Amino acid sequence: MTVHEDPADHVEQNRRYWDDEAAAWHGPLARDHWSRTERRWGLWATPESQVSVLPDSVAGMRTIELGCGTAYVSAWLARAGAHPTGIDVSEKQLATARAMQAEFGIDFPLVLGRAEEVPYDDNTFDLAISEYGASLWCDPRQWIPEAARLLVPGGRLVFMRYSPLFALCLRPEGTASTTLSRGQFGLTRLDGGNHVQFVLPHGEMLRLLRSSGFVVEDLIEVQAPRPAHRDYEEVSADWAHQWPSEEIWKARLAG
Repeated sequence: MTVHEDPADHVEQNRRYWDDEAAAWHGPLARDHWSRTERRWGLWATPESQVSVLPDSVAGMRTIELGCGTAYVSAWLARAGAHPTGIDVSEKQLATARAMQAEFGIDFPLVLGRAEEVPYDDNTFDLAISEYGASLWCDPRQWIPEAARLLVPGGRLVFMRYSPLFALCLRPEGTASTTLSRGQFGLTRLDGGNHVQFVLPHGEMLRLLRSSGFVVEDLIEVQAPRPAHRDYEEVSADWAHQWPSEEIWKARLAG
């Protein structure tokens, strides 16, 4: 995986990736995620009780899941009394989400579209959330200002993504090493050949959030547990127990 700054259309690359490849293996996981009674986040299934991703109560909140995939996060929010909406570029992912809605009897709007250009008015939502959706697959210089536009003053933004350290240690073949494999300055976009991911360093992300009107309330660098439930092709649980492979940002829109 290489750093790539060519402004080619990442949206179409990622749409094809999720429609043609990832939906085949991600779809079977949807039922497991939808059926969970305890919310768990990210690669290492970190429990909500440990990281408090969500506000104390989401009941009555209008929420938007940016890059919702199979929309299990929105399903969790619906069960907690929120009024969720999900948006994603992948028709196949949304088809799986609709099948899960029918199976579990949970209904909420699912929109085919880009998280960088959401077809809703300003000040529509109380909470914007992304777990490896827009937070990884969309250009943060586009989707974060868009999230700010969508939120009411005082609205919350929470998102989970790969950590910059993981990106810096990622070898060209796509696995994390114990040494730095690329420079931090200029780190923005990672080109995987058939998909594009985005990881900004902490300083740039902090400035982007602030310039978009957000006050950063927390940054959680997630540690994999021992024992972990599995390893991944791109990162082992042992690596992620020593260094953060993923992180959670929590921010509030000023006003």
